Amino acid sequence: MKNFTYRLAVGFLGLFIVSACSGETTNEKEEKAACTYSFDQSASTLEWTAYKFTDKTPVKGSFNEIQFDGLNSAENTKDLIQSLSFTIQTSSVETQNEERNGKIVKLFFGTIGTAQITGKVKSLGADGKAIVSIAMNNITKDVKGEYTLDGEQFSFTSSIDVLDWSAAKGIEELNTACKDLHKGKDGVSKLWSEVGLSFTTTVVKSCK
Repeated sequence: MKNFTYRLAVGFLGLFIVSACSGETTNEKEEKAACTYSFDQSASTLEWTAYKFTDKTPVKGSFNEIQFDGLNSAENTKDLIQSLSFTIQTSSVETQNEERNGKIVKLFFGTIGTAQITGKVKSLGADGKAIVSIAMNNITKDVKGEYTLDGEQFSFTSSIDVLDWSAAKGIEELNTACKDLHKGKDGVSKLWSEVGLSFTTTVVKSCK
């Protein structure tokens, strides 16, 4: 009986020691796992897709000068992304065609008097829907789109109609200057006002 009591006491003592050590190890792991996230502009890409011809042939482009602002760091990627705002210099439009770049800057953005496009992330919903505010031609509109957030990887896609920013005159001027270039197999010269948007980024994760 005494032997049994002794073993039982030793067992409880061992369990107490293991539990105490286990608690310390967990705390240490939690402390080591504390991470923050920051935004890296060089790891970010903003692309747009315009469409020409009746059958909507895509013409892709981007901008070479975009400034992002927001939190220096955050405890999670969602808070970091939701803090972002941006300023785009429209003179930096890039389509891998210098002549086309110049026409877009002069005939589209120049016609609507827009040297900068600004905006900010307004919300990232739990349903994968996002709202981004975009200001162009002295008009600010909320743009709805879809996003994915997987670890440090974030992506956002949407489609806008530049007519919502009263840019019809810019479309008209650009299409007139590029009438033959925008003429498809059906002989119709067409430049769509719809533009696709795509933004991707990889945030920087830093752990203690």
